[in-house]
Amino acid sequence: MHPSRVVRENVRRFTDLPNIGPSLARDFALLGYREPGELTGADPLALYRALCAATGVRQDPCVLDVFMAVSHFLDGGAALPWWHFTAERKRRHGQLFGA
Repeated sequence: MHPSRVVRENVRRFTDLPNIGPSLARDFALLGYREPGELTGADPLALYRALCAATGVRQDPCVLDVFMAVSHFLDGGAALPWWHFTAERKRRHGQLFGA
């Protein structure tokens, strides 16, 4: 869902989370999550690595940005667009992506 339309109190499905559409919702299910609250406290990098392993494909680094945005939101932060986390991802994990 676009971050500007997220209402924290109405988050029931993965697609109610900021930046999450049907494809990433299926990815969370693939990783064994059944509802958004189960992601609270999850490490975005661990989620990214688990998704890469589960799919057998190196996911686009922007997926990590999305996971960082979801983690931020579930930790009580504002619903922000995924690209808000790109610079932080590059600063924290750049060596993983050749940055």
